[in-house]
Amino acid sequence: MTFRPSSGALEVLERMREAAITRSAADMSGVYAADAVHEFPFVRPGVPSRMEGRDAIMSFVTAFWSTSPLRYERYRTIAIHGTTDPDTIVVEQEVEGISSTTGPFVLPNIMVLTARHGRIAHVRDYASLPAVEAATGSPAST
Repeated sequence: MTFRPSSGALEVLERMREAAITRSAADMSGVYAADAVHEFPFVRPGVPSRMEGRDAIMSFVTAFWSTSPLRYERYRTIAIHGTTDPDTIVVEQEVEGISSTTGPFVLPNIMVLTARHGRIAHVRDYASLPAVEAATGSPAST
């Protein structure tokens, strides 16, 4: 059986990607619901694995943008899978960009994203820690 994702989940994904590339706090804030949850199941000790609420998520995102040597330039979609919930998608992707410490990078990533009313309600972000560490030249912060 094939499950088709809603156009809303796909549109939210594209808005999130564009906000990450442009580092627009206003646009990124508009992507998340006020009560959104963003989780990173794979993190180093001492790094938050779950942020609840748009304000907490945006504090994390803007702190990352201000301290990270990584600049995202484009996303490459490997696959997008629908689920039994049409508002939830599983995204296999890579983000490409430039690191001020190590040069060009590619970060593989899988996200499980749920959109409600045109905004992210919940995301589980399975970032590759070894790829982040290689791109930054230091232990992963996400």
